Amino acid sequence: MEIDTIFDASYGRVLEHEVGGQGFFETFYARFVAASPEVAEKFRHTDMVRQRAMLKKSFYHLLAFYASSHADYYLNKVAISHNRRHLDIRPGLYDLWLDAMVESVRRHDPHCCPEVELAWRLVMSPGIVYMKFHYDRDVPVAHDIPSGAVPYQDPSQGAI
Repeated sequence: MEIDTIFDASYGRVLEHEVGGQGFFETFYARFVAASPEVAEKFRHTDMVRQRAMLKKSFYHLLAFYASSHADYYLNKVAISHNRRHLDIRPGLYDLWLDAMVESVRRHDPHCCPEVELAWRLVMSPGIVYMKFHYDRDVPVAHDIPSGAVPYQDPSQGAI
């Protein structure tokens, strides 16, 4: 299974296929907000037109992260802004986010099948893990470790 090819084809289809007069990202937010009272509260005073535009922009950075394993400035900024001390997006909410995304794919991709769903989950997962990892961090974790650098070892944990 060619994950990238399957995802790219599906992404093109979901953007072209409106359902009930709604585009893909509209369906996604309707499903995500309905997923839990906590999510609904987070979006209670949100301009959803602006929010959808921001998600579209962020989406490309998530895709780039999947392709390169490198978080750019924008993804770092989003990760920190969603942490405990800012927007306080708990790690568990990202699971609801992904489920709402896949449910929206099922509605908007007429060729959705288990392989398409898996491709979406695999492509989105690295970015979601990155976001969850930064929940308790105020600075992005650098993953370009200089050659010869010694990884940090927490002294309270003893020898590895």
